[in-house]
Amino acid sequence: MQKREISVSKFSYQTFKAFVPQRVIHLRIPTLILLGIISLFSIILAGWFAKQGSISEIFAQIHAWQQQPPMWLEPPKVTAQYLLAPTVILLLVVYIVMKISPQPRVWSHRLVVGILIFLTLRYFIWRSLSTLNVADPLNGLFSLGLLFLEIVMLVVNTLQLFFMLNIKDRQREADEKSLAVIHGSFNPSVDILIPTYNEPEFILRRTIIGCQALDYANKKIYLLDDTQRPEIRDLAAELGCKYITRLDNSYAKAGNLNHALANTNSELIVVFDADFIPTKNFLTRTVGFFQNEKIGLVQTPQNFYNTDPIAHNLGLENLITSDEEIFYRLIQPMKDAAGSVICSGTSFVVRRSALEASGGFVIDSLSEDYFTGIHLTAQGHNVIYLNEKLSAGLAAENIAGYVTQRLRWARGTLQGFFIKSNPLTIPGLSIFQRLAHFEGFLGWFTCISRVYFLLMPLAFSFLGVIPIKATLREIVYFWLPFSLVSLTTYAWLNKRSRSAFLSDIYFLVICFPLAFTVIQVMLNPFSKGFKVTPKGIATNRYHFNWKLALPLIILFISTTVSLWLNLSFWMTTRNPEIAEQIKGISLGWVWSAYNLMMICIALLSLIDAPRKDIYEWFDLQRVVRLKVGKQNLWGVTTMMSEVGAEIALTQIPTSNLLIDQLVNIELVDENLQLSGEIVRTGFNDESPTVRVRFESVSLNQHRRLIEMLFCRPGQWKRQEIPGEFGSFLLLFKILLKPRVLFKRKGDISAIAVSKV
Repeated sequence: MQKREISVSKFSYQTFKAFVPQRVIHLRIPTLILLGIISLFSIILAGWFAKQGSISEIFAQIHAWQQQPPMWLEPPKVTAQYLLAPTVILLLVVYIVMKISPQPRVWSHRLVVGILIFLTLRYFIWRSLSTLNVADPLNGLFSLGLLFLEIVMLVVNTLQLFFMLNIKDRQREADEKSLAVIHGSFNPSVDILIPTYNEPEFILRRTIIGCQALDYANKKIYLLDDTQRPEIRDLAAELGCKYITRLDNSYAKAGNLNHALANTNSELIVVFDADFIPTKNFLTRTVGFFQNEKIGLVQTPQNFYNTDPIAHNLGLENLITSDEEIFYRLIQPMKDAAGSVICSGTSFVVRRSALEASGGFVIDSLSEDYFTGIHLTAQGHNVIYLNEKLSAGLAAENIAGYVTQRLRWARGTLQGFFIKSNPLTIPGLSIFQRLAHFEGFLGWFTCISRVYFLLMPLAFSFLGVIPIKATLREIVYFWLPFSLVSLTTYAWLNKRSRSAFLSDIYFLVICFPLAFTVIQVMLNPFSKGFKVTPKGIATNRYHFNWKLALPLIILFISTTVSLWLNLSFWMTTRNPEIAEQIKGISLGWVWSAYNLMMICIALLSLIDAPRKDIYEWFDLQRVVRLKVGKQNLWGVTTMMSEVGAEIALTQIPTSNLLIDQLVNIELVDENLQLSGEIVRTGFNDESPTVRVRFESVSLNQHRRLIEMLFCRPGQWKRQEIPGEFGSFLLLFKILLKPRVLFKRKGDISAIAVSKV
């Protein structure tokens, strides 16, 4: 094995093992509590179904209270248009606020959040005291279950709204702190760690080159190979970075990082996942914060230079943001204000002394990053968030990888209930920090609520269950303002990173496997190990993921039958009281029709569309001079990658350009010369175009290409999604014109079926 130049700090791997809390069986108390609660409710329900006297009397009394709610929970006895007044007035208020303040400011943000908190509490009181149907055990079972799971969602939403009242933005602080770094008065040593398991060599190559291009001299770059691949060792030697490996890969990424921690010694440590490439100013924007001795870790957003598989499969490239954008644009700034920033595993800087004092990277969970941040916070160090796009990586490239990644995040986070790093019990956190982490934990359980909501129309159709007793007047007065104001302000509050309708599609894709995973983790939290998300995938075929689609197909068929039965019963019933109650179930037949539309689109997103190239192409304009034989042609690049360019010529060639013809390319703006061959010619808006594949690219030329494509400061811009109405129209068009039937340019016609 090649000899490595590495320095060993006083912190050893043995010391790390002594510090890290080990997982033990008696910590699985949450499972026992969960099973105990389920058992208690099961006993109560069994007694109710068996008509046990005292239990039946209790529910009879609850039913009587629900039949006679307080007078202030009854809609005013006015005409329908006056019942709509609260909804209209509130919608008008938030519309005016959003027009005056297109981007949330402190006053506008707090005003809208305050309105939403009031409407949420008002809705919750009405649902709890006036709408339950406990007339008999069967209705009571579904009605109470619906209320309980709705409360889970309301608690999560209310906690988020509460923390939204105060949001932290550190960009101005970064401007001030970076001056010392730029001027050289603050220049701590930095170790950049790039952990890798099975990522392809071409992905690692551009990550290393990007790290080497950072505008910061006092740095060392380490490639942490957890698979002992000779070609990766050779890559490190070729590019001039240090290579570290180990005899086993115990504890996955956390173990890999801890092994490197014991074999490096710089003051600060930076971690980039194998596919993440920093912009040149990453360190100048982040290192300055460490002038404050209390700062333990600085996290930056995860940004992606390719589209996620759902957007890609639906043909929504460049139209919607990545799935994680709402987390990094809204949730992290919110958590920063609460002192509970989540370390997300890549694109962060951590102080070595703080990391060593807290015991290194946590090995007890698949989410080693999250709980490492919690350890640092509990030790009294500040974990902060800089909301600037200073790096970019590869999003999951197919739907199977996307779902695998999300399930790993869920499993890793919920394992926190069973380890000593549990933010709800670990010493050193404030009540607000614990509440913020509790919201994150509880958020994973909302998938169970959402699945239950999808199944409720089926219970009404096939079992005759009416889970909500509400008239149409009550729905208009209590539910409508809460729902419409929430829908109207959703995209504005999350800074136009995601619309509610698009969120529903992403949820439907993952809801069933995620709900199963959440239940499985609570019963057996450590049953599965770390699974790396596959990267660097190219295919020229369509693949349909039957495994993910099967529950959605069953749900679609069941909902279709349910919708037909609901409509038939609603149109034929003669009992006025029952007819009014049916109208009051949120107009369930409309909701079922909406579900059917969304399920159809979700199924379309499970058809993995071709990705014709493992290299990403960017819309990048650069002036180009081409030398083809004796011709000198001028043009402008329309698309570029590290392996080629598409060029729109500004003049007509004097002779035909031939496929495989050799050309010399000069990127005038970059003073970069390359050679290549023509692979395609054509016309675009009457301008001749030529696609060139680069040939014989030297290491120096490749570095220049990577820096130009990935490392320019400020190049990763914030994208805004369409509003709710625009998003709904977009989804409706997808339903009428799916990508798999109306193929985009460059798609391949072959269709394959995958069982992966």
